[in-house]
Amino acid sequence: MTGTRIYLDYNATAPLRSEAGEAMRRAIAAAEKASGTGLGNPSSVHGEGRKARALVEEARRDVAALLSAPAEGVIFTGSGTEAVNLAAAQAEALGCSAVLYGASEHACGIGAAEASPLESRPIPLLANGLVDLDALGALLKEAGEKPFVLLQHANNETGVVQPLEEAARLVREAGGILASDLVQSAGKTAIDIKALGIHMGAISAHKMGGPQGVGALVLAEDMPLTPLLHGGGQERRRRGGTENVIGIAGFAAAAKAALNDMESLEDQRALRDAFEAKLKDYAPGVVIFGESAPRLANTSCFALADADVSAEMLLMKLDLAGFAVSSGAACSSGKVAASHVLSAMQVEDRLSRSAIRMSLGRESTLEEVLALADTWAGAAVKHDAPAPGAVMAS
Repeated sequence: MTGTRIYLDYNATAPLRSEAGEAMRRAIAAAEKASGTGLGNPSSVHGEGRKARALVEEARRDVAALLSAPAEGVIFTGSGTEAVNLAAAQAEALGCSAVLYGASEHACGIGAAEASPLESRPIPLLANGLVDLDALGALLKEAGEKPFVLLQHANNETGVVQPLEEAARLVREAGGILASDLVQSAGKTAIDIKALGIHMGAISAHKMGGPQGVGALVLAEDMPLTPLLHGGGQERRRRGGTENVIGIAGFAAAAKAALNDMESLEDQRALRDAFEAKLKDYAPGVVIFGESAPRLANTSCFALADADVSAEMLLMKLDLAGFAVSSGAACSSGKVAASHVLSAMQVEDRLSRSAIRMSLGRESTLEEVLALADTWAGAAVKHDAPAPGAVMAS
């Protein structure tokens, strides 16, 4: 293929922000020095170790600021998945009676909940992708004296934003603990972790333009936490293992930049809305999943029931035409199966199997999203329907 590639898969990973790259380069330059201005192990008491510790603690404050959280509540991890698993592990450690989890959770959330020795049950969704709060209330009553609830803030496939404040009220009234997967929402919507009412939230650097391989579990309030990884006193004895100082430097820079970029989210919403309007012009029967629910400004998940091709084939055609988009979550890309998220929204398998996710970002343009709509229509809309020819990305 020739021509310029168009990247519209920010929910899978966001391109590294220049601020993050520069922060990491500075940390690498310091780490290359053996002494004096060099970086040591952040657990060491000598000068080089103290310099690394100072970098980590400054980063902790910057990451906390993104969620309006206390800095001491930030526990750095190796990924968002690890952070979600660390959160879920607290159910047994805190003496909870059962684990409830959203039916549309990321695979790591479902896996962590179902791996718990406690009884685990999914919380059903409404057809628009929002959690069924009435069902949650009923499940809480059945779950015993101290239920543990894991509920995603924003879905990675549809962008649907859950009513965490209302869910938190129900959970707290039931004497429970609420942990949230904030991986997709952090940096894409304003978050005050205490105002949400949750006890803890998991985030990931690379979803907001930081490096891959760094995440954090953020506690909204002081509470005991049992580590998943043992063998060291790092992270206030809550996560063993030497901190990834260079990655954490990039994480903090991305978090700080994302916090400063919040105003640009409305521009992304305008692009998404223009994209979806164009889809409807080409194919009035197109379904926008979660359209009637609150959604992230950057995400559109859509399908056409009578499309000529499956999502797998559409992805191949779009890739050859120069577009990077997804079908479902990146972690499960390559598996030819209906989305568990769309299934939980009562979407028929045939429609689900043609679903495409477009997720844009700070560098996306109107020209790019309209070109994607053109190319999708040329590939997906039946040939006897009024649709334009495919447009190559350039």
